[in-house]
Amino acid sequence: MSSTSFETADEENNVRATSFEMADGENNVGGLQSASHVGRSISRAEKADLNPVDVPTEEAPGTRCVDFKLLWAYTGPGWLMSIAYLDPGNLEADLQSGAYAGNQLLWMLFWATVAGFILQVLALRLGVVTGKHLAQVCREEYSRPTSLVLWVMTETAIIGSDIQEVVGSAIAFKLLFGWSIVTGCIVTGLDTFTFLLLHIFGTRALEAFFASLIFTMLVCFFVNFAAVGPDWLGDLASVDGGGILFGTAVPTVNDYALVQAVGILGAVIMPHNIYLHSALVTSRNVNRENPREVALANKYFTIEAAVALFVSFLINGAVVSVFAKGFFNGKECAVPGWETTTGVSGGLNQSAQNLACYPVTAALDDDACHFHPETGKMLACTTHLGQTGSCCSIGLQNAGAALEGLLGKSAKIVWAIGLLAAGQSSTMTGTFAGQFVMEGFLQWKISPWVRVAVTRSIALGPAILVGIVSANSPSATDILNEWLNVLQSIQLPFALLPVLHFTSDERIMGKFANNKMIKGGCWFLAALVIVINFYLVTTFVGAPDSPTPSTPLFFAFCILVGVVYSAFICYVIRSDLEAGWNHVKRFLYGSSMDARTPLLGVNEVAGKV
Repeated sequence: MSSTSFETADEENNVRATSFEMADGENNVGGLQSASHVGRSISRAEKADLNPVDVPTEEAPGTRCVDFKLLWAYTGPGWLMSIAYLDPGNLEADLQSGAYAGNQLLWMLFWATVAGFILQVLALRLGVVTGKHLAQVCREEYSRPTSLVLWVMTETAIIGSDIQEVVGSAIAFKLLFGWSIVTGCIVTGLDTFTFLLLHIFGTRALEAFFASLIFTMLVCFFVNFAAVGPDWLGDLASVDGGGILFGTAVPTVNDYALVQAVGILGAVIMPHNIYLHSALVTSRNVNRENPREVALANKYFTIEAAVALFVSFLINGAVVSVFAKGFFNGKECAVPGWETTTGVSGGLNQSAQNLACYPVTAALDDDACHFHPETGKMLACTTHLGQTGSCCSIGLQNAGAALEGLLGKSAKIVWAIGLLAAGQSSTMTGTFAGQFVMEGFLQWKISPWVRVAVTRSIALGPAILVGIVSANSPSATDILNEWLNVLQSIQLPFALLPVLHFTSDERIMGKFANNKMIKGGCWFLAALVIVINFYLVTTFVGAPDSPTPSTPLFFAFCILVGVVYSAFICYVIRSDLEAGWNHVKRFLYGSSMDARTPLLGVNEVAGKV
């Protein structure tokens, strides 16, 4: 590879050096900074992080497809990355998808996971090839104002995700020990420091710990999956809106499930996870001057990410199927406006919400249930297991009680353990993402303990406030999660577009830059995500039961924000837009442009966007 492929000094490429330091002193391993330590002592935890994991430099002789010993050496970063696909925000989206729409949205979950996989591959390739993570590259390639705006956007996404994770853990503590939400939030915020001690034992120990939490989730959620006995085959006439195989293979979205389908994308793909994954892969010793070793690392990191995300899909799918079989009722609750007395849609009950059939044996919460406008009684329904129920909204706050009413107390305990594993693991990976983003964008070199305290404090305050509010109105937590999922969705382009731009730039990636097919597919995905974001936001803001203000001033503010949002996106990728437009003109008018000009992702001239 030519030296122009990477703008690094020789010591940056020689990653087998004992210091494993980049020229700017920022490259991280296992979540902590590896800045220059000249003139001060290094703690045991920092020493553990400064030593990258050695990996074989070639596959075993006779390997036809996969060298499993080599795959094991690269296993770790992808599993940490996959935790973001299993956080409490995702679990709530899963359970609501199943309870409100049955199995019909499993195909959307699958393709959202595939889209996430594509973005994660771009992120890991950037980290492997350059030895730098996305935040560092953004700081170096973009102007200071642009990189600061991207930092603010990414930090906002991290804080929003962190709130969901802290509150989700607090709900799990409440189900298991009866603690208040506020107490659970405080405990969750503080136990991050305990997890930080795992760095003392090195990167592999930390990766093994998080893998054990994923295994815990897999066991817990599949125990309830087996207990409820969901249907595997079927069509939309089935009791739970179609069987699992039908829902996964056949794209189907009924009108009442459209918003739920769009919301899955924002819940599944986390923008800060792209920054995180590009940093985690630098924990392996790869000689970036040797193209064969770089290609090998790209291959095995990609395989690892595929396996990890497939497992995450199985876990998410199990949650969807459990709540589809247990609580979906397409005739009495799911369709907004359904009225049980007249038996026709659009009757007296004009609720614009999707509802689930909540067993009366569970602890009913009037705040979550809907009433007949004339009789004042809860809207009646029957679950698929033959239990009498009421049409109620469902979320993390009352999901445990609903499972207890459906399958017994043990189901609630198993659910709580899985939710706790999801919340605890995702809060820690969120902390890692926050550290990488701060260090990359701001070059903030301070003690890891101080950084954790800062990132924890930023999210802990809003989470405790949510806990106080939800004590009097449990549905407030579910409303907040709707807002936060929208937030994640609209922040996604600020990670997706930079990583796509950089991995398409031969000046940065050399021979590993995206080819035209990958560019075209990824840019189509990016455009699709942006269009879906606009649909999601406009639907969320304009819905009759939306928690947003319904005033002209608020709508005007939303339009203004949308214009600024669109303008900044265009500004960030303006060189790509110019290149794309030039090729369109060449195709239409036969202009004499250089045939070698990249379709998208040009080699920029000197100067920063």
